[in-house]
Amino acid sequence: MESFTSYFMGKTKEPEGKIEFWNNPERSGWLMKQGEFIKTWRRRWFVLKQGRIFWFKEQQLTPYSKPRGVIPVGGCLTVKGAEDVLNKQFAFELSTNRDTMYFIADTDKEKEDWINAIGRSIVRHSRSVTDDEVLDYDSKRAS
Repeated sequence: MESFTSYFMGKTKEPEGKIEFWNNPERSGWLMKQGEFIKTWRRRWFVLKQGRIFWFKEQQLTPYSKPRGVIPVGGCLTVKGAEDVLNKQFAFELSTNRDTMYFIADTDKEKEDWINAIGRSIVRHSRSVTDDEVLDYDSKRAS
């Protein structure tokens, strides 16, 4: 019975890609996030790792935990405070060219830590400049 329940709940599927989200994340913690269709606020465990933000219902993660969603930060343009937009304390937003997602942290420090970590990850994983587009003017002068 337990194996059937595990299978039904998605606990026996292969791990999410090759990113070990359960092991040494760049940042993790509880945030509130609005549902995609029903716009109620839900508390989820978020993990930032290798240019992806994963979220889960539970804090305890294993290789077989199933993310409730994934945001590739390479496609994100900005991350900034959003208290004035939502009229909620410790709120911040993450924007792509098509959508804006809102989150609420537990404290101002948590909010700032998430904004900083996501901002660094956006810069590191941005699709706006690829390795092929980077020009090294110093190496061109030497030739």
